[in-house]
Amino acid sequence: MRSKKTIIGAIAVSLASIMWGFDGVVLTPRLYNLNVVYVVFVLHLIPFLIMNIFLHKEYRHLKSFTSQDYLIFFLVALLGGAIGTLAIVKALFLIDFRHLTVVVLLQKLQPVFAIALAVILLKEKLKNKFILWASVAVVASYFLVFGFNLPDFNTGANTIYAALYSLLAAFSFGCSTVFSKKILLKYSFHTGTFYRYGFTTLIMLIFVSFAGKFNQFSVTTGENWMFFLIIAFTTGSGAIFLYYYGLVRIRAIIATICELFFPISAIFFDYIVNGKILSPVQWAAAVIMIFSIIKLNEQNSK
Repeated sequence: MRSKKTIIGAIAVSLASIMWGFDGVVLTPRLYNLNVVYVVFVLHLIPFLIMNIFLHKEYRHLKSFTSQDYLIFFLVALLGGAIGTLAIVKALFLIDFRHLTVVVLLQKLQPVFAIALAVILLKEKLKNKFILWASVAVVASYFLVFGFNLPDFNTGANTIYAALYSLLAAFSFGCSTVFSKKILLKYSFHTGTFYRYGFTTLIMLIFVSFAGKFNQFSVTTGENWMFFLIIAFTTGSGAIFLYYYGLVRIRAIIATICELFFPISAIFFDYIVNGKILSPVQWAAAVIMIFSIIKLNEQNSK
């Protein structure tokens, strides 16, 4: 029985990871003609409206939320929903369908920040080999982006900025993971997901208002709306629910291994769709970085 539960959980996490790899390479970059702030707003608005059909009873929790609950939900939405998504979408838009795999792979540094912040904010014990494997992951990420070359802000500025935005996304998602751990000790993943999208939609509504980007609705093409809807039903809220459905059924280290389908699928889709492939140096750096992330999670799960 336990084995069947583990298999189902592993399949769910693996499928969600593949969906995110597909999204980062194939779907979200196709919205490049629109403003980044507007894109992130709509990417959260549509799933949240859909959730209201099925999860409208979640509003009952508003009566019992404490001030700390509101703060944590706000931080999860601000970091994981708003800033993290803005950063990764901006990174994908900067590179004009080049080096998409690199941008996606850099997100795998998220556990480095998550574990470090868990030590600082949640007072979790720092594992002995954290600094070693975190350092290896960071060094490998440099070679993933630049190979054996030095950064050139003149000829490769967009790639460098995209890498920095990817790191910001990894940091933001890592922070969000830590705060999510706190909130999920008290509420279900249904509630956590519902309010993460709800709070993020409100935050992005404020961003769009201040940026004056409501005129983007008039320039959004039929093709753009098609991709928005595909993302909403699949790699957006659909993948998140699938991921959490699987995550509660398997151990953390198994989830980490299953999540490798994310970078693997990104490499595969980038080659199939865009004809892009990593250089030998980047391949080696990617393997080393992913291996170090596995070791980090292995140490953390212990």
